[in-house]
Amino acid sequence: MGGNCWTDTGPYQEDLAAAFRRAQAEELAADDHGFGAGRTAEELWRDPDWQEYILTGGTGSVLDFPLMTDAADPDDGPFLRPLTEAEIRAFAPGGRPTLAEWDAALDDGRLDFPDRAQGRCTVLYTDGEPTGIGYWGCTAD
Repeated sequence: MGGNCWTDTGPYQEDLAAAFRRAQAEELAADDHGFGAGRTAEELWRDPDWQEYILTGGTGSVLDFPLMTDAADPDDGPFLRPLTEAEIRAFAPGGRPTLAEWDAALDDGRLDFPDRAQGRCTVLYTDGEPTGIGYWGCTAD
């Protein structure tokens, strides 16, 4: 089997890790994937059954990652990583990608989907102001 690629967006927060946790909480509120309402992503990732669920199928969402790493960290685990400035400028030369630029870059291959069990995120802008966060990744299966 190969991983399934996915995309999503969420509201902007200056603290990207806090925005990631918020996106996870919202995703869990919409669908707990049969693991019981009221549990946080952190709690789920301590559950071996959740780990097995993610690593053999996944949710196709921000729930597939236990944590966000630094933009400069290597890609060697099931983590969400923000893009580096160079990665952003490669598809959005002005450094402030809009939702439309992000979508187009994913569609035409200027922005790649990461390898299986990895995710990315970047701030999205409207009229030069940060207004959202784009999330995308690939499931582990």
